[in-house]
Amino acid sequence: QVQLVESGGGLVQPGGSLRLSCSASGGSFSPYAMGWYRQAPGKARELVAAVRNDGTTNYGASVQGRFRISGDNAKETVYLQMNSLTPEDTAVYYCHRVRAGTGHIDWGRGTQVTVSS
Repeated sequence: QVQLVESGGGLVQPGGSLRLSCSASGGSFSPYAMGWYRQAPGKARELVAAVRNDGTTNYGASVQGRFRISGDNAKETVYLQMNSLTPEDTAVYYCHRVRAGTGHIDWGRGTQVTVSS
């Protein structure tokens, strides 16, 4: 069974930066993609960023140019560098892993990011 463990969340002031990490274990095959979604109170879960096994990436419109995703396929680890944070970035950030072939998505438990002065 795949397990995803996130770290790096916390409280940061507006304009600050945070770096999230997510490590996967228990998978039998390399993933098709890994990345991050987020969910703010009262809002739907939305894509933040993802990186595919061919190295291509995609970002949610609200984070484009501020966030950067990177990954280490061999370690099944992804990182999310978040810069120029605003209070609108406050949410629980969930790591996800897309299985190659089936498209099944595994989820982490989430890590809270709070942007506040």
